[in-house]
Amino acid sequence: MAFTKDQWTRAVKQPDGSVVRERIEPRWGRGKRWLAVWLDPSGKEVSKAFSSKARADKYGAEMETDIGRGEYVAPRAGSIRFKVVLERWPQSRFVDPSTWITYERALRLHVLPTFGERETGAIRPSEFCRWLVELETRVGTATARTAFIVLHGSLGLAFDDGAIKRNPAKAGSGKLPVPKSGRIVAWSDETVLRVVEAHPAPYRAIPVLGAASGLRQGELFGLGEEDIDFDAMEIHVRRQIKRLGSSYVFALPKNDQERTVPMSDGAAEVLRRHIEISRVRPYSLPWEKPGGEEASVRLLFRWRDDRHIRARGYNERIWKPALVAADVIPPPVRNDKGALVYLASRKDGMHALRHYYASVTLADGVNIRELSEYLGHGDPGFTLRLYTHMLPSSHQRARLAIDSRLSAVFASAAHGAVTEQAASQNLSAQDVLELDAGPQLGL
Repeated sequence: MAFTKDQWTRAVKQPDGSVVRERIEPRWGRGKRWLAVWLDPSGKEVSKAFSSKARADKYGAEMETDIGRGEYVAPRAGSIRFKVVLERWPQSRFVDPSTWITYERALRLHVLPTFGERETGAIRPSEFCRWLVELETRVGTATARTAFIVLHGSLGLAFDDGAIKRNPAKAGSGKLPVPKSGRIVAWSDETVLRVVEAHPAPYRAIPVLGAASGLRQGELFGLGEEDIDFDAMEIHVRRQIKRLGSSYVFALPKNDQERTVPMSDGAAEVLRRHIEISRVRPYSLPWEKPGGEEASVRLLFRWRDDRHIRARGYNERIWKPALVAADVIPPPVRNDKGALVYLASRKDGMHALRHYYASVTLADGVNIRELSEYLGHGDPGFTLRLYTHMLPSSHQRARLAIDSRLSAVFASAAHGAVTEQAASQNLSAQDVLELDAGPQLGL
């Protein structure tokens, strides 16, 4: 039972049995007079001082109510520095190494500088929202989304541990930044042809396979001869080459899902020729994490140094020059340091070949669910939202279907309209027949 204690006086029983409050001289007039006292869920006595008895009474009652509801938070729990919570958060998460590298960077550069030294319980929703808007403006939506996840998760951990009564990042005013992406425009067949032809011969099969199968860049670079089934005409997407800091590993495809993609006759022929003229042989990288168990693959594509292809080298030395030759982007310019810089954006990356694959397959009748499986999307709804504008129009099919099934209804309704017209004009039966038949052409 909560109660309020007077710290400046004490009750002293008099000889006549009455009780008189006397000053506690060492404390009289010093500090806050009233002490709210209650028992926490573990049975331990806890207290907090106030200048007003009314406030102390109210606070003690609130603590008892919170305990009864299971919402109790110790008064000093929120005073812990938020950086301490941030240090605990990684230990509560199970994510792959590349995701953690992304989280760690967002935590170090964007969360800690703003909130690290703050008391956890002092962070307010308005501050959180203001920080999020400023961050998105300064570094972009993708980075702001990652920082949001780190801050939201850390505050959620503090809430679960009883350090705060509510998570300010869950307030209605704080929303996860939404990527601002326009409608995807697929390349034409001619553009794909020009990009392929601009590739050096040893790497030409890469964009061909990208356009013919929709594989991601890392999946193409990690493709092995053993993943190509010429009998079943299928490509088994089992791994990707992933960069983790300064290291590279073999890892499962995005969403940790292997998949099978149908292989066309043309793509199969290109791969057969590539395998014949290339020295395809085993190549090893750690599996999933640096220092992990080595995995060996008969890698289809290698870089000039006979190692695996690194995305940055391929993009700068092969892909972007090919885009320039194909008139997709302008020629590079030199920056202040004299280095060539290509004027390319994110939409000019190899993902353009995935979009082309999606547009071709949808146009020829592949449904969204099947396309979602081929592309390795975790949710067909995502595929639909991304490519719904590429679906062929069904307007004419809808017109023909309605006319076929409702022909009798339309005829009856049309005849009824003609009869009403005749009645309103007091026409004869012969006139009605002529109206029903429609206009006649004279010779």
